[in-house]
Amino acid sequence: MDKPKRRFLNSKRLFHSRLPPIGSGDQIDYRNMSLISRFISEQGKILSRRVNRLNLKQQRLITSAIKQARILSLLPFLNNEKQFERTKPSPRTLGFGTRKK
Repeated sequence: MDKPKRRFLNSKRLFHSRLPPIGSGDQIDYRNMSLISRFISEQGKILSRRVNRLNLKQQRLITSAIKQARILSLLPFLNNEKQFERTKPSPRTLGFGTRKK
């Protein structure tokens, strides 16, 4: 009995034929913000190697560059936009004497 051929092998080959995320001329450095920002999520987290499609050496260089940029305050540690929104104060915090005894 012959086994049926698997059709999903072609899709795996297409997955590996994508262009690499870092070109040969790109310099991995903390000052290269256009390159670094591609490897950070919307929340400000560093994306994993599997998502970035990087090898181990490139991922280590990207991680250290992101951390260096955060220390030098070129990048925020957190990217919470809700943190900076101004909200209307609640009536409980408006003044003194609102507390019942």
